[in-house]
Amino acid sequence: MALDEELPPFSIPEFDESSNSNSNSNSNSTSAYSEPNLPSILNNAEKLSTEEVIKLAAEMFILFSTERVDGYTMFMHPYGSSTVTRLSIDEIREVELVFWLLIAAEKISRKQFEIGSKFLARCGWVASDGRTPVERLVYYFCEALKKRIGKETGIPVPTKLEKLEGLKNENPMALGTNPTFLECHQALPFSQVLQFCGIQAIIDQIGISSKVHLIDIHIRSGVQWTSMMQALVGRTPSIKLLKLTAVATPLDVQNVEKTGKRLASFAKTLNLPFVFKILVLPDITEVKEEQFEVHDGEAVAVYCQIILRTMISRPKGLENLMRAIRKINPLVIVVGEVEANHNSTSFVNRFTETLFYHGAFFDCLEACMSRDDAHRAILEGVHFADGMQNIVVNEGDERINRSVYLNTWRLFFARFGMVEIEFSDSCVYQANLVLQWFPCASSCTLEKNGKCLIVGWKGTPLHSLSTWKFV
Repeated sequence: MALDEELPPFSIPEFDESSNSNSNSNSNSTSAYSEPNLPSILNNAEKLSTEEVIKLAAEMFILFSTERVDGYTMFMHPYGSSTVTRLSIDEIREVELVFWLLIAAEKISRKQFEIGSKFLARCGWVASDGRTPVERLVYYFCEALKKRIGKETGIPVPTKLEKLEGLKNENPMALGTNPTFLECHQALPFSQVLQFCGIQAIIDQIGISSKVHLIDIHIRSGVQWTSMMQALVGRTPSIKLLKLTAVATPLDVQNVEKTGKRLASFAKTLNLPFVFKILVLPDITEVKEEQFEVHDGEAVAVYCQIILRTMISRPKGLENLMRAIRKINPLVIVVGEVEANHNSTSFVNRFTETLFYHGAFFDCLEACMSRDDAHRAILEGVHFADGMQNIVVNEGDERINRSVYLNTWRLFFARFGMVEIEFSDSCVYQANLVLQWFPCASSCTLEKNGKCLIVGWKGTPLHSLSTWKFV
């Protein structure tokens, strides 16, 4: 297939719900729990993880799904008194809390807003944004469900997140240049594992090229490129030019300029020839290949970290971006994405998948950051809460967060003649080495999926990292 060959228009069926439902055997939808596996959970002497609490609540929800449930139904234990006695009082309370949340979501999906509101009120008696990860998780999902009720009824429902509304305007996680992002980058293992492994993959593919052109589709802080600079210093043959093109929107330009200055200053300390270029585009999906300004002799690498999922709602634009990248024919494309299906047209399925995904993240935050950490409060109350609300409250074009499974991306990339590149032993070593820097390393999972890597928390997949090239 020629690099300039145009692909026919298509609606990206890979991103439809029907093609997502079975694309990952680790799916956490409630249908996966029709056969309860309680012994494996209850035989664990440690406190139940957030995911295990959600699993028990989901199983109870399924068992009760055929029963009439109203706003005053008493909580029951379908597994009998022997099971309940193996849970602590706090664990029973948390399972009950998530059970109420699932009922509320189901009722709201059926537009039974009055009953759903009663269960949200019941959750509000227990849920808190400052206590256990389960309580914090339910707290933010309740706020999202309240907003959905308000949007569907046209009657605004008061929420408790107004105290953080001002911070949303600052978009604290968008570019990753603020104290909250930097603190989370240091405290949580995921971003560093993805970054170090991805950078090593680029180094493997560029080989001994003396001119390297990096294209970062969403640069954020750019901290990952400092490690690459260090790796390139002293290499034989030496680097004649390292060029970094950072894509930015008009609103992001100032922050990206600051990132460029920091990187240029760092490169200067290493005596590394470095050029930083900003490609300003109102919409990255409208890019044309010539705007990347790729020159002969450059070894090109494209870096897409947690960004392509935001374009799924604009399929034609996403196709255009991939065509433009194909025409510059990079040696490698690094893709880091959320490993979950938040793109289901079924509200209940989407809600449940999102609940499990964020449950794992909140469990990780509990292990890695203190409960009164101000940065944790911002991360949960602004960044994660905003993502939850976009998935739970919005439909149609307004729903931007549309993560899909790795297998779905595989189907999509195959349309453009892309094939996966195996991670080298050095990449896998780097990923495992980074994990060991963190006290919570034993809870963080790193698994191979074909030629790709899946990073998770206590077995729940959270991120995928894959590398690609054009045939």
